Amino acid sequence: TAPGPRSYTTLRDEAVKLFNSLQQLESERDPVPLMQGILQTCLDLPPLVDEIYCQLVKQTTEPPAPGGQGDLHYWQLLTCMSCTFLPSPPVLRFLCFHLDRTESRFPASEMAKYACFIREALGKTKGRECVPSLEEILMLMQRQEMICTVHCPGAPACSVAISSHTTAEEVAQELVSRLGLSQSPNLFALYEQSRRREQPVGSATLLADVLTRFE
Repeated sequence: TAPGPRSYTTLRDEAVKLFNSLQQLESERDPVPLMQGILQTCLDLPPLVDEIYCQLVKQTTEPPAPGGQGDLHYWQLLTCMSCTFLPSPPVLRFLCFHLDRTESRFPASEMAKYACFIREALGKTKGRECVPSLEEILMLMQRQEMICTVHCPGAPACSVAISSHTTAEEVAQELVSRLGLSQSPNLFALYEQSRRREQPVGSATLLADVLTRFE
């Protein structure tokens, strides 16, 4: 199920809890739920976003086993953070320096590939309404896109590859092109349908947020 409302204590206490979660992440066999929980706390408590970015930079600097499972778990969470939150300008500069240093020291490594992915993501991230779904986190851990199925009236369902930054308008435009409707005078939009309601998806809405709500 998608993360629900939580009750929190003081920012200091929550920061300590997040630090403990990061320590646990290193040896976690299935890190996805733990990653989603950390992301949810950051979404609910924005002042902690910079704290987690700084902690992740610290954990991925001079790790005991560069490229080991624990190290890669930190890089994977950093990847998810970069597709969900923008750090403050000073932390962003600090992070970019860390990414450059990693690519320079470990060229062609998994860490360097994550660093390159993160830099590109930070250039597109504008903030999220929801944290990444479990499926999205799995895809981000592999630096891959998700496949979204869109049902079109009078036409077969279409599968569209989307990233964490793909908007409803971009998907609608791709489908219009695929279906040969580019010259049609009609307007097209995506609709979100559940058991309780059906509503249009705003053109600027991120499809990844819609998928999280479905989850």
